[in-house]
Amino acid sequence: ARGERRQALEAFETCRTALARQLRAQPSAETVALAETIRGTEDRGAHGAAPLPAAPPLRRSAARGARLGTAPLQTLGSAAEEHLSLGLAEEITTALSRFRWIAVVSSASLARFMGPNSDPLPLRSALDLDFLLSGSVQADGERVRVTLRLLDLHAAGEVVWAQRFDREAANLLALQDEIAAAVVAQIDPEILLIEAKRAAARPPVDPSAYELVLRAIPAIYRLEHDAFLEAGQLLTQAIAREPDNAAAHAWFAYWHVFLVGQGWAEDQDLALNRAGTHAEKAILLDPGDARAFAIAGHVRSFLHHRLDEAIRLHERALSLNPNLPMAWVFSGVAHAYRGDHAEALQRIIRYRRLSPMDPHAFLFDTALMIPHLLLHEHEQVVALGMQVTEMNPGLSAAWKPYLAALGQLGRKAEAAEALQRLLALEPGFTIRRFLSTAPFARDLDREHYAAGLRSAGVPEA
Repeated sequence: ARGERRQALEAFETCRTALARQLRAQPSAETVALAETIRGTEDRGAHGAAPLPAAPPLRRSAARGARLGTAPLQTLGSAAEEHLSLGLAEEITTALSRFRWIAVVSSASLARFMGPNSDPLPLRSALDLDFLLSGSVQADGERVRVTLRLLDLHAAGEVVWAQRFDREAANLLALQDEIAAAVVAQIDPEILLIEAKRAAARPPVDPSAYELVLRAIPAIYRLEHDAFLEAGQLLTQAIAREPDNAAAHAWFAYWHVFLVGQGWAEDQDLALNRAGTHAEKAILLDPGDARAFAIAGHVRSFLHHRLDEAIRLHERALSLNPNLPMAWVFSGVAHAYRGDHAEALQRIIRYRRLSPMDPHAFLFDTALMIPHLLLHEHEQVVALGMQVTEMNPGLSAAWKPYLAALGQLGRKAEAAEALQRLLALEPGFTIRRFLSTAPFARDLDREHYAAGLRSAGVPEA
């Protein structure tokens, strides 16, 4: 507007580079056309305008997944510490490689770029990294302290996760296994959330299937009705854009689990069939994806009541990735449905040891209520129910065992309030509906659960 065309073009190039690097996005067609017009005006009289230089291409990770490097861990110099440092970095790298959506760069590849005081930010361009996991190892007699932190290289190296592990040094191999398992179980959901926020901040111009899936995941877990239905549309678009994307099919199957579980399916039989179709498609497309097997197993148990098949799928998921909290939780739920309540508790509690501050604890602790309820440990169910319904009051599945436990304990006033909250989420919930859809293999489990709901005031039909 002020006639400063050359400065306008410089600003355009600066903004275009920033968009590509920070958000992996391109300017809109209208903005590019405007820049071409300005350049044509600026170069009028010359033989022709030089073409705009190509914008930096979108990285592979923008379409396929996050890219993470594990830096060599710093030590104080003793031989034992150096051995542990190298072994732990490699163990973490190996464990991370089991998560199909994360591309991992090993510490050996990073070693030539890293020093004690080196700046991690150049690694973003040098090795095309999104995140860097770094830390230190310190030994003091029979104790070892490992300090780790995850840096977001798209946010100027901001620390987005940090943890300290103090352990006995008696068995270094077991120590490496334990710490690596906890690290990868905790940073996987953190990276997923960060990548989802980044995808949501990008302009919705020609998104990849990966970006569409990322945008859908937070809305699935928020369980706000309209946003949840929009997440289903995003996953539909992702599959249409890339029919062979295993992750898109897996998350769409998972979306259908909540669609049915929340009572939001207009055609329940259709939703059940679609959940099974997409779950099977996901594991056929990627037989190495543990999350896809865990979701497929949960579809088989919760929706289809085929418990033996579900447990086999969960075992496959755990063999592929024993550090995936979801796999332990859903495996435990299937055992609870079958009546193996002690085994169910052991499996579900395993997630807490791996990821004690998991962002999806509201869902996983809901699963923990089921075996406690069926073991008649009602006080524990109520304590869990109070916590879970505070974390996410929109999950109707959390109110049901909580309500049943309150009913079994005769806590009528609390049960009346909980029932009101449940019926606001799922107006059609009745004892008859519960009995027709409950996946429990044993009649005594089904009857105990129903008796608690009945005592809490749930309508019979």
